Amino acid sequence: MGRKRVTLADVASAAGVSGTTASLVLSGRGDELRISPTVQQRVREASAALGYRPNIVSIGLRNGSSRTLGFVSDTVATSQLAGDMIKGALETARAHGFMLFIAETEGDPELERRLLDAMLDRQVDGIVLASMFTRTRPLPSGLDQVPAILLNALPEQRTSSIPAVIPDELTAGRAAARLLLDAGHRSIHLVGAGPGEHDVPPGTVAGVERLAGIRETLHAAGLELASGHLVSEWEPRVGWEATHRLLEEWGPGQAIITLNDRLAFGAYQAIQEAGLTVPGDVSVVSFDDAPLAQWLRPGLTTFAIPHHDLGRRAVELLVEQIGADGTTTDTSTEPVHRVSMPLRERGSVARRS
Repeated sequence: MGRKRVTLADVASAAGVSGTTASLVLSGRGDELRISPTVQQRVREASAALGYRPNIVSIGLRNGSSRTLGFVSDTVATSQLAGDMIKGALETARAHGFMLFIAETEGDPELERRLLDAMLDRQVDGIVLASMFTRTRPLPSGLDQVPAILLNALPEQRTSSIPAVIPDELTAGRAAARLLLDAGHRSIHLVGAGPGEHDVPPGTVAGVERLAGIRETLHAAGLELASGHLVSEWEPRVGWEATHRLLEEWGPGQAIITLNDRLAFGAYQAIQEAGLTVPGDVSVVSFDDAPLAQWLRPGLTTFAIPHHDLGRRAVELLVEQIGADGTTTDTSTEPVHRVSMPLRERGSVARRS
């Protein structure tokens, strides 16, 4: 049989005071209402001795705030790569005095619906709806019942008022092209998409924005992509195949931008098998900063997805909406909040004269 929960009345009885006095002392208002230090000490000692815990749910119902947030994702919680997204969200929630409930849908819309309903039934103050990969997605019904933030996703509904937090892929694309141009490269190839602006795998926000940034910077320099290799999967095998074809046609002296690090891993293999070196014969720039990127030889220069900062920013925005007193406030001034992708500059880019 479980242990009986200690109530405020139990504490008051043990301390020999009224329930009102005990409540005022334990809520930190003893000095304000001139309760003697001796009485306050007696109440605190009784509380500690009995192991009293305040009923946060009841307090929340009275105050109109549960001090809890919901975090519902597809596969973020079980992903090694994106674990820092939850870490950033947890740390920020804790710093603001909120508990974070985390739920995983595995991409099942029906399960997502049930989990969101469960969060709402528990009267969470707000919800973060997160995706492992940056994508455009439909908004489930009921999300407008509480303050909400999309994390690593954009709403399909153009009229949605729910803010979104995503990596700044557009600026990273621009910076990747600028990095190669500043190193003297003029023959720049893309593996994963391109060369046209619409040559992108369906459903990839990252691909669209990275390609747009690359093309924009090259156009400003009076250049076009030397070649683009649209592929259906951003995996090492596909990166190897595309780079193998590229080298057969163009030979050494090229610069390659791969649209993620897994493609870059395959590109490295194809370059080595061709008897060439990175960056002596071919420079490579990528995106994501996967764990293996720093262990390649030479290390891969790549723009990191800021998982921790994404989670932190999403909860910050959610807390701003909720307000200090638990009431919803309209603080969103922009629909999309972009978090910068830091450059991890290693040894895969060489200067060309």
